[in-house]
Amino acid sequence: MTATDPALTALANGWGALSLLHGRIESHIERALQSRHDLSVREYSLLDVLSRQHDGVGGHLQMKQVADAVVLSQSATTRLVTRLEDRGLLSRYLCPTDRRGIYTQVSEAGLRLLEAARPTNDAALREALDEAALNPDLTSLVRAVEAVDAPPSQR
Repeated sequence: MTATDPALTALANGWGALSLLHGRIESHIERALQSRHDLSVREYSLLDVLSRQHDGVGGHLQMKQVADAVVLSQSATTRLVTRLEDRGLLSRYLCPTDRRGIYTQVSEAGLRLLEAARPTNDAALREALDEAALNPDLTSLVRAVEAVDAPPSQR
């Protein structure tokens, strides 16, 4: 394959379209969350991921798992956790069975903020997808996003 190989060009074009769609969606959601709830997309994502933890087997996430879920490095995730902890939205505590483990949980204030922000996030996502669907280069990607976890009758 050469640099001008049509298959490579198609892959590059597909990646460019996916990157464009992601950027547009993230920017749209970021503006909505910042203006209405003083939250970034990353902060919202972290609160959302951590709010889904439970006390059952495998219910608590290690920092690496959290970092993977919010698509950040472990060090960036730790800094993000610290910022939200400083705002009273999260707290950390030692694992009761392994004193080396540290868990992070969403505080009551964090849960209230997350619940208030969820409709904003969902509406901004829908708006961003609807806007992107008007671009012929992004229409198929929007349909693919909408089809993820959709019931078979809606695919």
